[in-house]
Amino acid sequence: MALLHGRHLNPLPAHLRSRIVDLRQGLLRLHKALIVAEQLTYERIYGRIESTGQLLQLVMKDPWFAWLHPLSNLVVRIDQMLEGEVPAGLAEAYKLLGEVQALLRPSEQGDGFERSYYEALQRMPDVVLAHAQVKQVLQSVPATV
Repeated sequence: MALLHGRHLNPLPAHLRSRIVDLRQGLLRLHKALIVAEQLTYERIYGRIESTGQLLQLVMKDPWFAWLHPLSNLVVRIDQMLEGEVPAGLAEAYKLLGEVQALLRPSEQGDGFERSYYEALQRMPDVVLAHAQVKQVLQSVPATV
């Protein structure tokens, strides 16, 4: 893959790139809604989180919030793809889209992310709305280009 100023050229077709940008925005809204949902539950048990900085530290390091890390990592990977920091052909884009679809499968019987995600969907309408928006974007991506 060709490089331009140390970055990979991004050969994604404009319409697919646009959908990935929309997906990124949706995932950020979902991530924020999930953090708020977890913060509310955390604060009921452990007391008020005093600052945004404290919340950020908890999200990054506390086991309570660790289940959110796979979603955070997907957003980072999308950013790297969009910024040309990693090769971003059609195969890579569709692989990443598949990973998003696979991750966002809540399950009452599951464990890890899928179980915690299911529980957050049951507690918070904002999570449900953000989930629906992401699913809508995923459905708008053409199966092939």
